[in-house]
Amino acid sequence: MRVLITGTSQGIGYAIAEYFLNKGHEVIGIDRLKKGIEHKHYRHYVCDVRDYEKLPEIKNVDILINNAGTQNEDDIDINLKALIHITEKYGVHEGIRSILNIGSASAHTGSEFPEYCASKGGILSYTKNVALRVAKYGAVCNSLDPGGVVTPLNECVMNDPELWAQIMNETPLKRWASTEEIAEWAYFLTVTNKFCTGQNILVDGGESINFNFIWKE
Repeated sequence: MRVLITGTSQGIGYAIAEYFLNKGHEVIGIDRLKKGIEHKHYRHYVCDVRDYEKLPEIKNVDILINNAGTQNEDDIDINLKALIHITEKYGVHEGIRSILNIGSASAHTGSEFPEYCASKGGILSYTKNVALRVAKYGAVCNSLDPGGVVTPLNECVMNDPELWAQIMNETPLKRWASTEEIAEWAYFLTVTNKFCTGQNILVDGGESINFNFIWKE
């Protein structure tokens, strides 16, 4: 199948692209950075997802994975508005099989930076909107909402022993997900799954179900 993934130069997007390539799919990446993947079935376009007029013409997309995102850098424009534009351009059409939006656990809890939470929160409802519209094609649309993931962008807290201990105290499984684990979820929701749609799948190691209840003994 032809799989279009945004934000493939590093982190989660890179891992998802590699996973699909290893499964024998054709992968097209869009990223504002140069490609890091070398594979005969991988094609890369250097483009900022906000540059709507410069987006490449790509036909016959079977699977669309909206992964490109940022934190504290025009979050609404990149994480939400660009995601909507990408989806309407490449995803909502006859022949589409699956659309997956990479959201965040913060959309469910609100426990992060304000614009980031708002941008990811918008993805939750937009996912349901798209699911309703692509159902007539027999397609599904869901969001995959990770908690902490081991990526270079999170090294500032991962390398701080005190902060890391606090974070682990709030995470029942006492670890963060690897990018490969998130890629496995992405594959399941877009290839294996054919019936679950309009859902926001929270994958956070139990962080969102934890709470600190303090009371007198």
